[in-house]
Amino acid sequence: MSPALLVRGYEVVIGLETHAQLATQSKIFSGAATAFGAAPNTQACAVDLALPGTLPVLNRGAVERAIRFGLAVGAHVAPVSIFARKNYFYPDLPKGYQISQYEVPVVQGGKVEFMLDGRLRAVRLTRAHLEEDAGKSLHEEFHLPDGRPATGVDLNRAGTPLLEIVSEPDMRSAAEAVEYAKALHALVVWLGICDGNMQEGSFRCDANVSVRKPGAPYGTRREIKNLNSFRFLQQAIDVEVQWQIDRVEDGLPIEQATVLFNPDAHGGRGETRAMRTKEDAHDYRYFPDPDLPPLVIAPEWVERVRGAMPELPRAMAARFERDDGLPAYDAAMMTQSLAFARYYEAVRNAGRALEGDRSTAAWPKLAANWLMGEVSKRLNAQDSDIAAVALQPATLAALIGRVVDGTVSNNGARQVFEALWSGEAADVDAVIAAKGLKQMNDSGALEAIVDEVLAKNEKSVAEFRAGKDKAFNALVGQIMKASQGKANPAQAGELLKKKLGG
Repeated sequence: MSPALLVRGYEVVIGLETHAQLATQSKIFSGAATAFGAAPNTQACAVDLALPGTLPVLNRGAVERAIRFGLAVGAHVAPVSIFARKNYFYPDLPKGYQISQYEVPVVQGGKVEFMLDGRLRAVRLTRAHLEEDAGKSLHEEFHLPDGRPATGVDLNRAGTPLLEIVSEPDMRSAAEAVEYAKALHALVVWLGICDGNMQEGSFRCDANVSVRKPGAPYGTRREIKNLNSFRFLQQAIDVEVQWQIDRVEDGLPIEQATVLFNPDAHGGRGETRAMRTKEDAHDYRYFPDPDLPPLVIAPEWVERVRGAMPELPRAMAARFERDDGLPAYDAAMMTQSLAFARYYEAVRNAGRALEGDRSTAAWPKLAANWLMGEVSKRLNAQDSDIAAVALQPATLAALIGRVVDGTVSNNGARQVFEALWSGEAADVDAVIAAKGLKQMNDSGALEAIVDEVLAKNEKSVAEFRAGKDKAFNALVGQIMKASQGKANPAQAGELLKKKLGG
């Protein structure tokens, strides 16, 4: 559990319930397709429509993905778990109940680790259970044939397999909740159990938020539903926290409720608005589904899944620390997603291959620095993923190599990188030549420039010899200016020290 970060004297308590759509080709209890974007009600079969006489049949692939997740978070995979009926009425729920798991879920316990403010944090998991999704009500763009507005029901999503992942209330700030959600998102994508597409609803978060004075019992929580972006998750929690504190400060009660977040309200500051009083478990009248026998998972099945597991993020980060010499923070950043880790490894390996027997042990750190710096800066600005990056790892390695061998300065390399990233060019040396960024490595020409700078800056020379170190930097700056930025700063500094020492 993280240390408390007080907001206006109150401790914030946050737990997340996350729905990850499992990446199966068919639904959890029927053979209907799960592809996104199909015309309404074209992927709903008799089972999904709850036609009389139909019976659910459990999707083995959904169970296997749940096992994979349980192993990844160090949870207990229940040898026997039970499917239950969660009873409630809504137009897009054709059976009048949702098949879920309640008292005995398939995944029990576990934790998710992530970096926050340079420190390793962990959020405990209560459970992860299998369930079916409901359909979708269409309010805004649906009209009757005569043009009148109406509400339609699309049952394409009905029966889509979900893994609902429930955390303990271990988070104490919106920022921590976002980092946990990002780590969980990266993990389910890493494992290949969910495509993680938040725009398509494949990964959705509900945030349970309450406030209390330090040391006091938990306050009444309100659940913010269906947050489908990390930005909205942070914004919604922050807005809800302020609302709850205002309410408490005014001496008014907080009622347990389900709320929706409107990010456009109040000029873009957003607001949370109560949708309904929050139900308790007994309101759903859970009972074991008579159409589904207990789910039995034999130890041999668990071991088969374990044997096919990919290397997990924390294990890979430990390997990068051990074998590549990366600091813990860098290793964690390189394993923020499987695609990011593979890109890092490709840049590192390409760099080593470029230098052959002269390969420097610094290549892992060089590759990591560029990925955490220029690459991440542009990915964040474009809200993009490294899997979609056109810049090839070998090309980035070639650019880093030109910095290592002194062909181009760090500043010049950033200009080259911009041209490569934007697609303006694809050849590192061609860009360096076209932009005139090649550093001056002619020792005779550089010595002449140094001599000229020393002759024109007698005051700075005297100040340096009087013990003012800033004067040295000023002289280096004059050398760079005189060479139009083409002098190698390190070489210029060494030559300058030699001249001044003489």
